[in-house]
Amino acid sequence: MAQLQLEIVTPDRLVLSEPVEYVGAPGYEGEFGILPGHIPFLSALQVGNLYYKSGGKTFFVFVAGGFAEVSDNKVTILAEVAEKATEIDVERARKARERAEQRLAKQQENIDNARVQAALARAMARVSCRSRAKDAGTCEM
Repeated sequence: MAQLQLEIVTPDRLVLSEPVEYVGAPGYEGEFGILPGHIPFLSALQVGNLYYKSGGKTFFVFVAGGFAEVSDNKVTILAEVAEKATEIDVERARKARERAEQRLAKQQENIDNARVQAALARAMARVSCRSRAKDAGTCEM
């Protein structure tokens, strides 16, 4: 089967570099999918779950912002934050979600609403990523 090279990079590290059969990513205009032979493409990413298929299995990676570039059967993800589902600390993400929900419920004037909403979105996406990977059988809880 034809493959494409997937590389996920953050400012701190190379998260992933391997040949895959398919990539699905959370673009700003909606989720998009990449198969081998895709035309050159560039998209901004939003907070969410990127997934890829390799060897008949589906794997998940949490991404928070950044860009996806597709060119010559290579998908490069330049993300502000990226974590493989196996690296996500679910308990920490749940606590972050609870803190954000509590801050939003208080409706204080000195709260940075956009910042709290972003923290809530990241926490929820992390928990979702880990859960989807567990359901796919590619991550133990």
